[in-house]
Formats: sequence, C-alpha cells, structure tokens
Amino acid sequence: MKLFVRGLFASGLLLAGIFLTGCSPAPTMAPVAGGSPPNAEVARFHVGETVNIIFSGTPDPDELPPHEETIKEDGNINLSLIGPVQALGRTAGELQNEITGLYVPKYYVRLTVTVKPGDLVYYVRGEVKNPGRQLYVGETTVTKAITSAGDFTDFASHTVYLIHANNDKPVKVNVDRALEDPTLDLQVYPGDQVNVHRRIF
Repeated sequence: MKLFVRGLFASGLLLAGIFLTGCSPAPTMAPVAGGSPPNAEVARFHVGETVNIIFSGTPDPDELPPHEETIKEDGNINLSLIGPVQALGRTAGELQNEITGLYVPKYYVRLTVTVKPGDLVYYVRGEVKNPGRQLYVGETTVTKAITSAGDFTDFASHTVYLIHANNDKPVKVNVDRALEDPTLDLQVYPGDQVNVHRRIF
C-alpha cells in the first residue's frame, strides 16, 4: 500500500513538472541596442554621392532653401552660414545631428534638418549610343560603364578619358587593352564622368 501511495505521489510530481515547464514562457532574444540586427549594414556617404538637405522650422523659410550637393574629394559639403561639413563616412542621421548642432543655437533657436542621399549616378558622354546619366548600382569599371551606355558608336575612339568627381584631371584608358587586361580597367565611382571622343580618322 505504501509503495502504491509513493508511486502516485511521484507520478503527481512528474506531471506537475511537465505542466509547469509547458506553461513557462519561451526564452526571448535580448534586444539589440538601437533595434537593429547585429549584422545590419549601415549606409554611409562617400565621395561623389549627392546629399539632399531640407530645412524647416525657421522664421523665414527662404533663409535656408533646400540644399543639394555632391560630396567633394575632401569629404565635405558646404552649407550657408556654417561652411564646410564633413559628410564622408557618416550616416544620414549622423549628418543631420551634426548640421543641426552647427546651426542651433548659434544661428537659430529651433531648426529641423532632414538629410537624404540622392541617387548614385555617373556620366558617360560623347560617342556612345545612350549618353548621359547612368545609375550606379554597384562596382563599376570603365568598360562596364560604356556597356551600360549602349556601347560605342561607329565613330568612337576606343581611348577614353575618366574624370573622377571634383577632379578636373582626366585619366586616359585604352578600352581594347582594358578588356584584355582587367588591371587597366579603372574603377568608376559615383559622380565620375567617362568621356568618349570621336576618333580622328
């Protein structure tokens, strides 16, 4: 009889343990600081990218009109009253905070700054079938840039000139040689220009 009672008691404990375990809340992941996944990539500005800035909350909206500027090789943009501001390597939020802090309270009691990146683009000009602005969608070289612009016309010189953003000095690239030797196929970055001239004969 005692063994039977002990058996019932042990079974009751076992069932209670199973019930409590099943009802306990599932473990949760600790929240990541800032609410972002640990491996999330953060978009940061780089040379040649366009920055769009909108100001609001000033007594006179015409004092600070919207500002659009391409980031220079030194990493800066220039703003009214405050001058050069480092944009290179910063996120849109970081740049917003920096600009706000430079304007408030020195120039304005209250100001709202909104920073947005523009489209990443480069330009292919001259003797290509579709000249003009091209969207920068990833790593690009001179030969890829020419292909994205529809390839050469029948009158194009295959020696082209690459001009990096905010740098007036062109770099000569022989496309035929670059196709054979990838080390000669120079990188094209946002804001750059690839100029394709008409061949002399």
